[in-house]
Amino acid sequence: MADVTLYHNPRCTKSRQALAIADAAGDRAPSVAVVRYLDEPLTADELRAVLAKLDDEPAALVRRERWAELGVTAADVATTEGIVAVLVAHPELMERPLLVTADRAFIGRPTERVADFFGA
Repeated sequence: MADVTLYHNPRCTKSRQALAIADAAGDRAPSVAVVRYLDEPLTADELRAVLAKLDDEPAALVRRERWAELGVTAADVATTEGIVAVLVAHPELMERPLLVTADRAFIGRPTERVADFFGA
């Protein structure tokens, strides 16, 4: 089992940068499992677990673009259950990159956060 799970979107520049930082850390870094979350969306229970250990404000896990198009409002992401419901229905709105360990989760923006984590 990997020490870190990196929820990755290969179309996202910041996500690709985070993966490059993890790769560059090589053997001195924790093992990393890369999950393309648009291909393998998180379940409601997995999202709850991530939110429970997220370093960031929970609503930060939800990207803001496309809200009007998708009918999402600020009230929809005002609670943990609301955030879970939005991300289950629209996994493309999950902020990335997201790094998750056994006891911590954080959004890798800015990428300096990823570099600090991997000791780069």
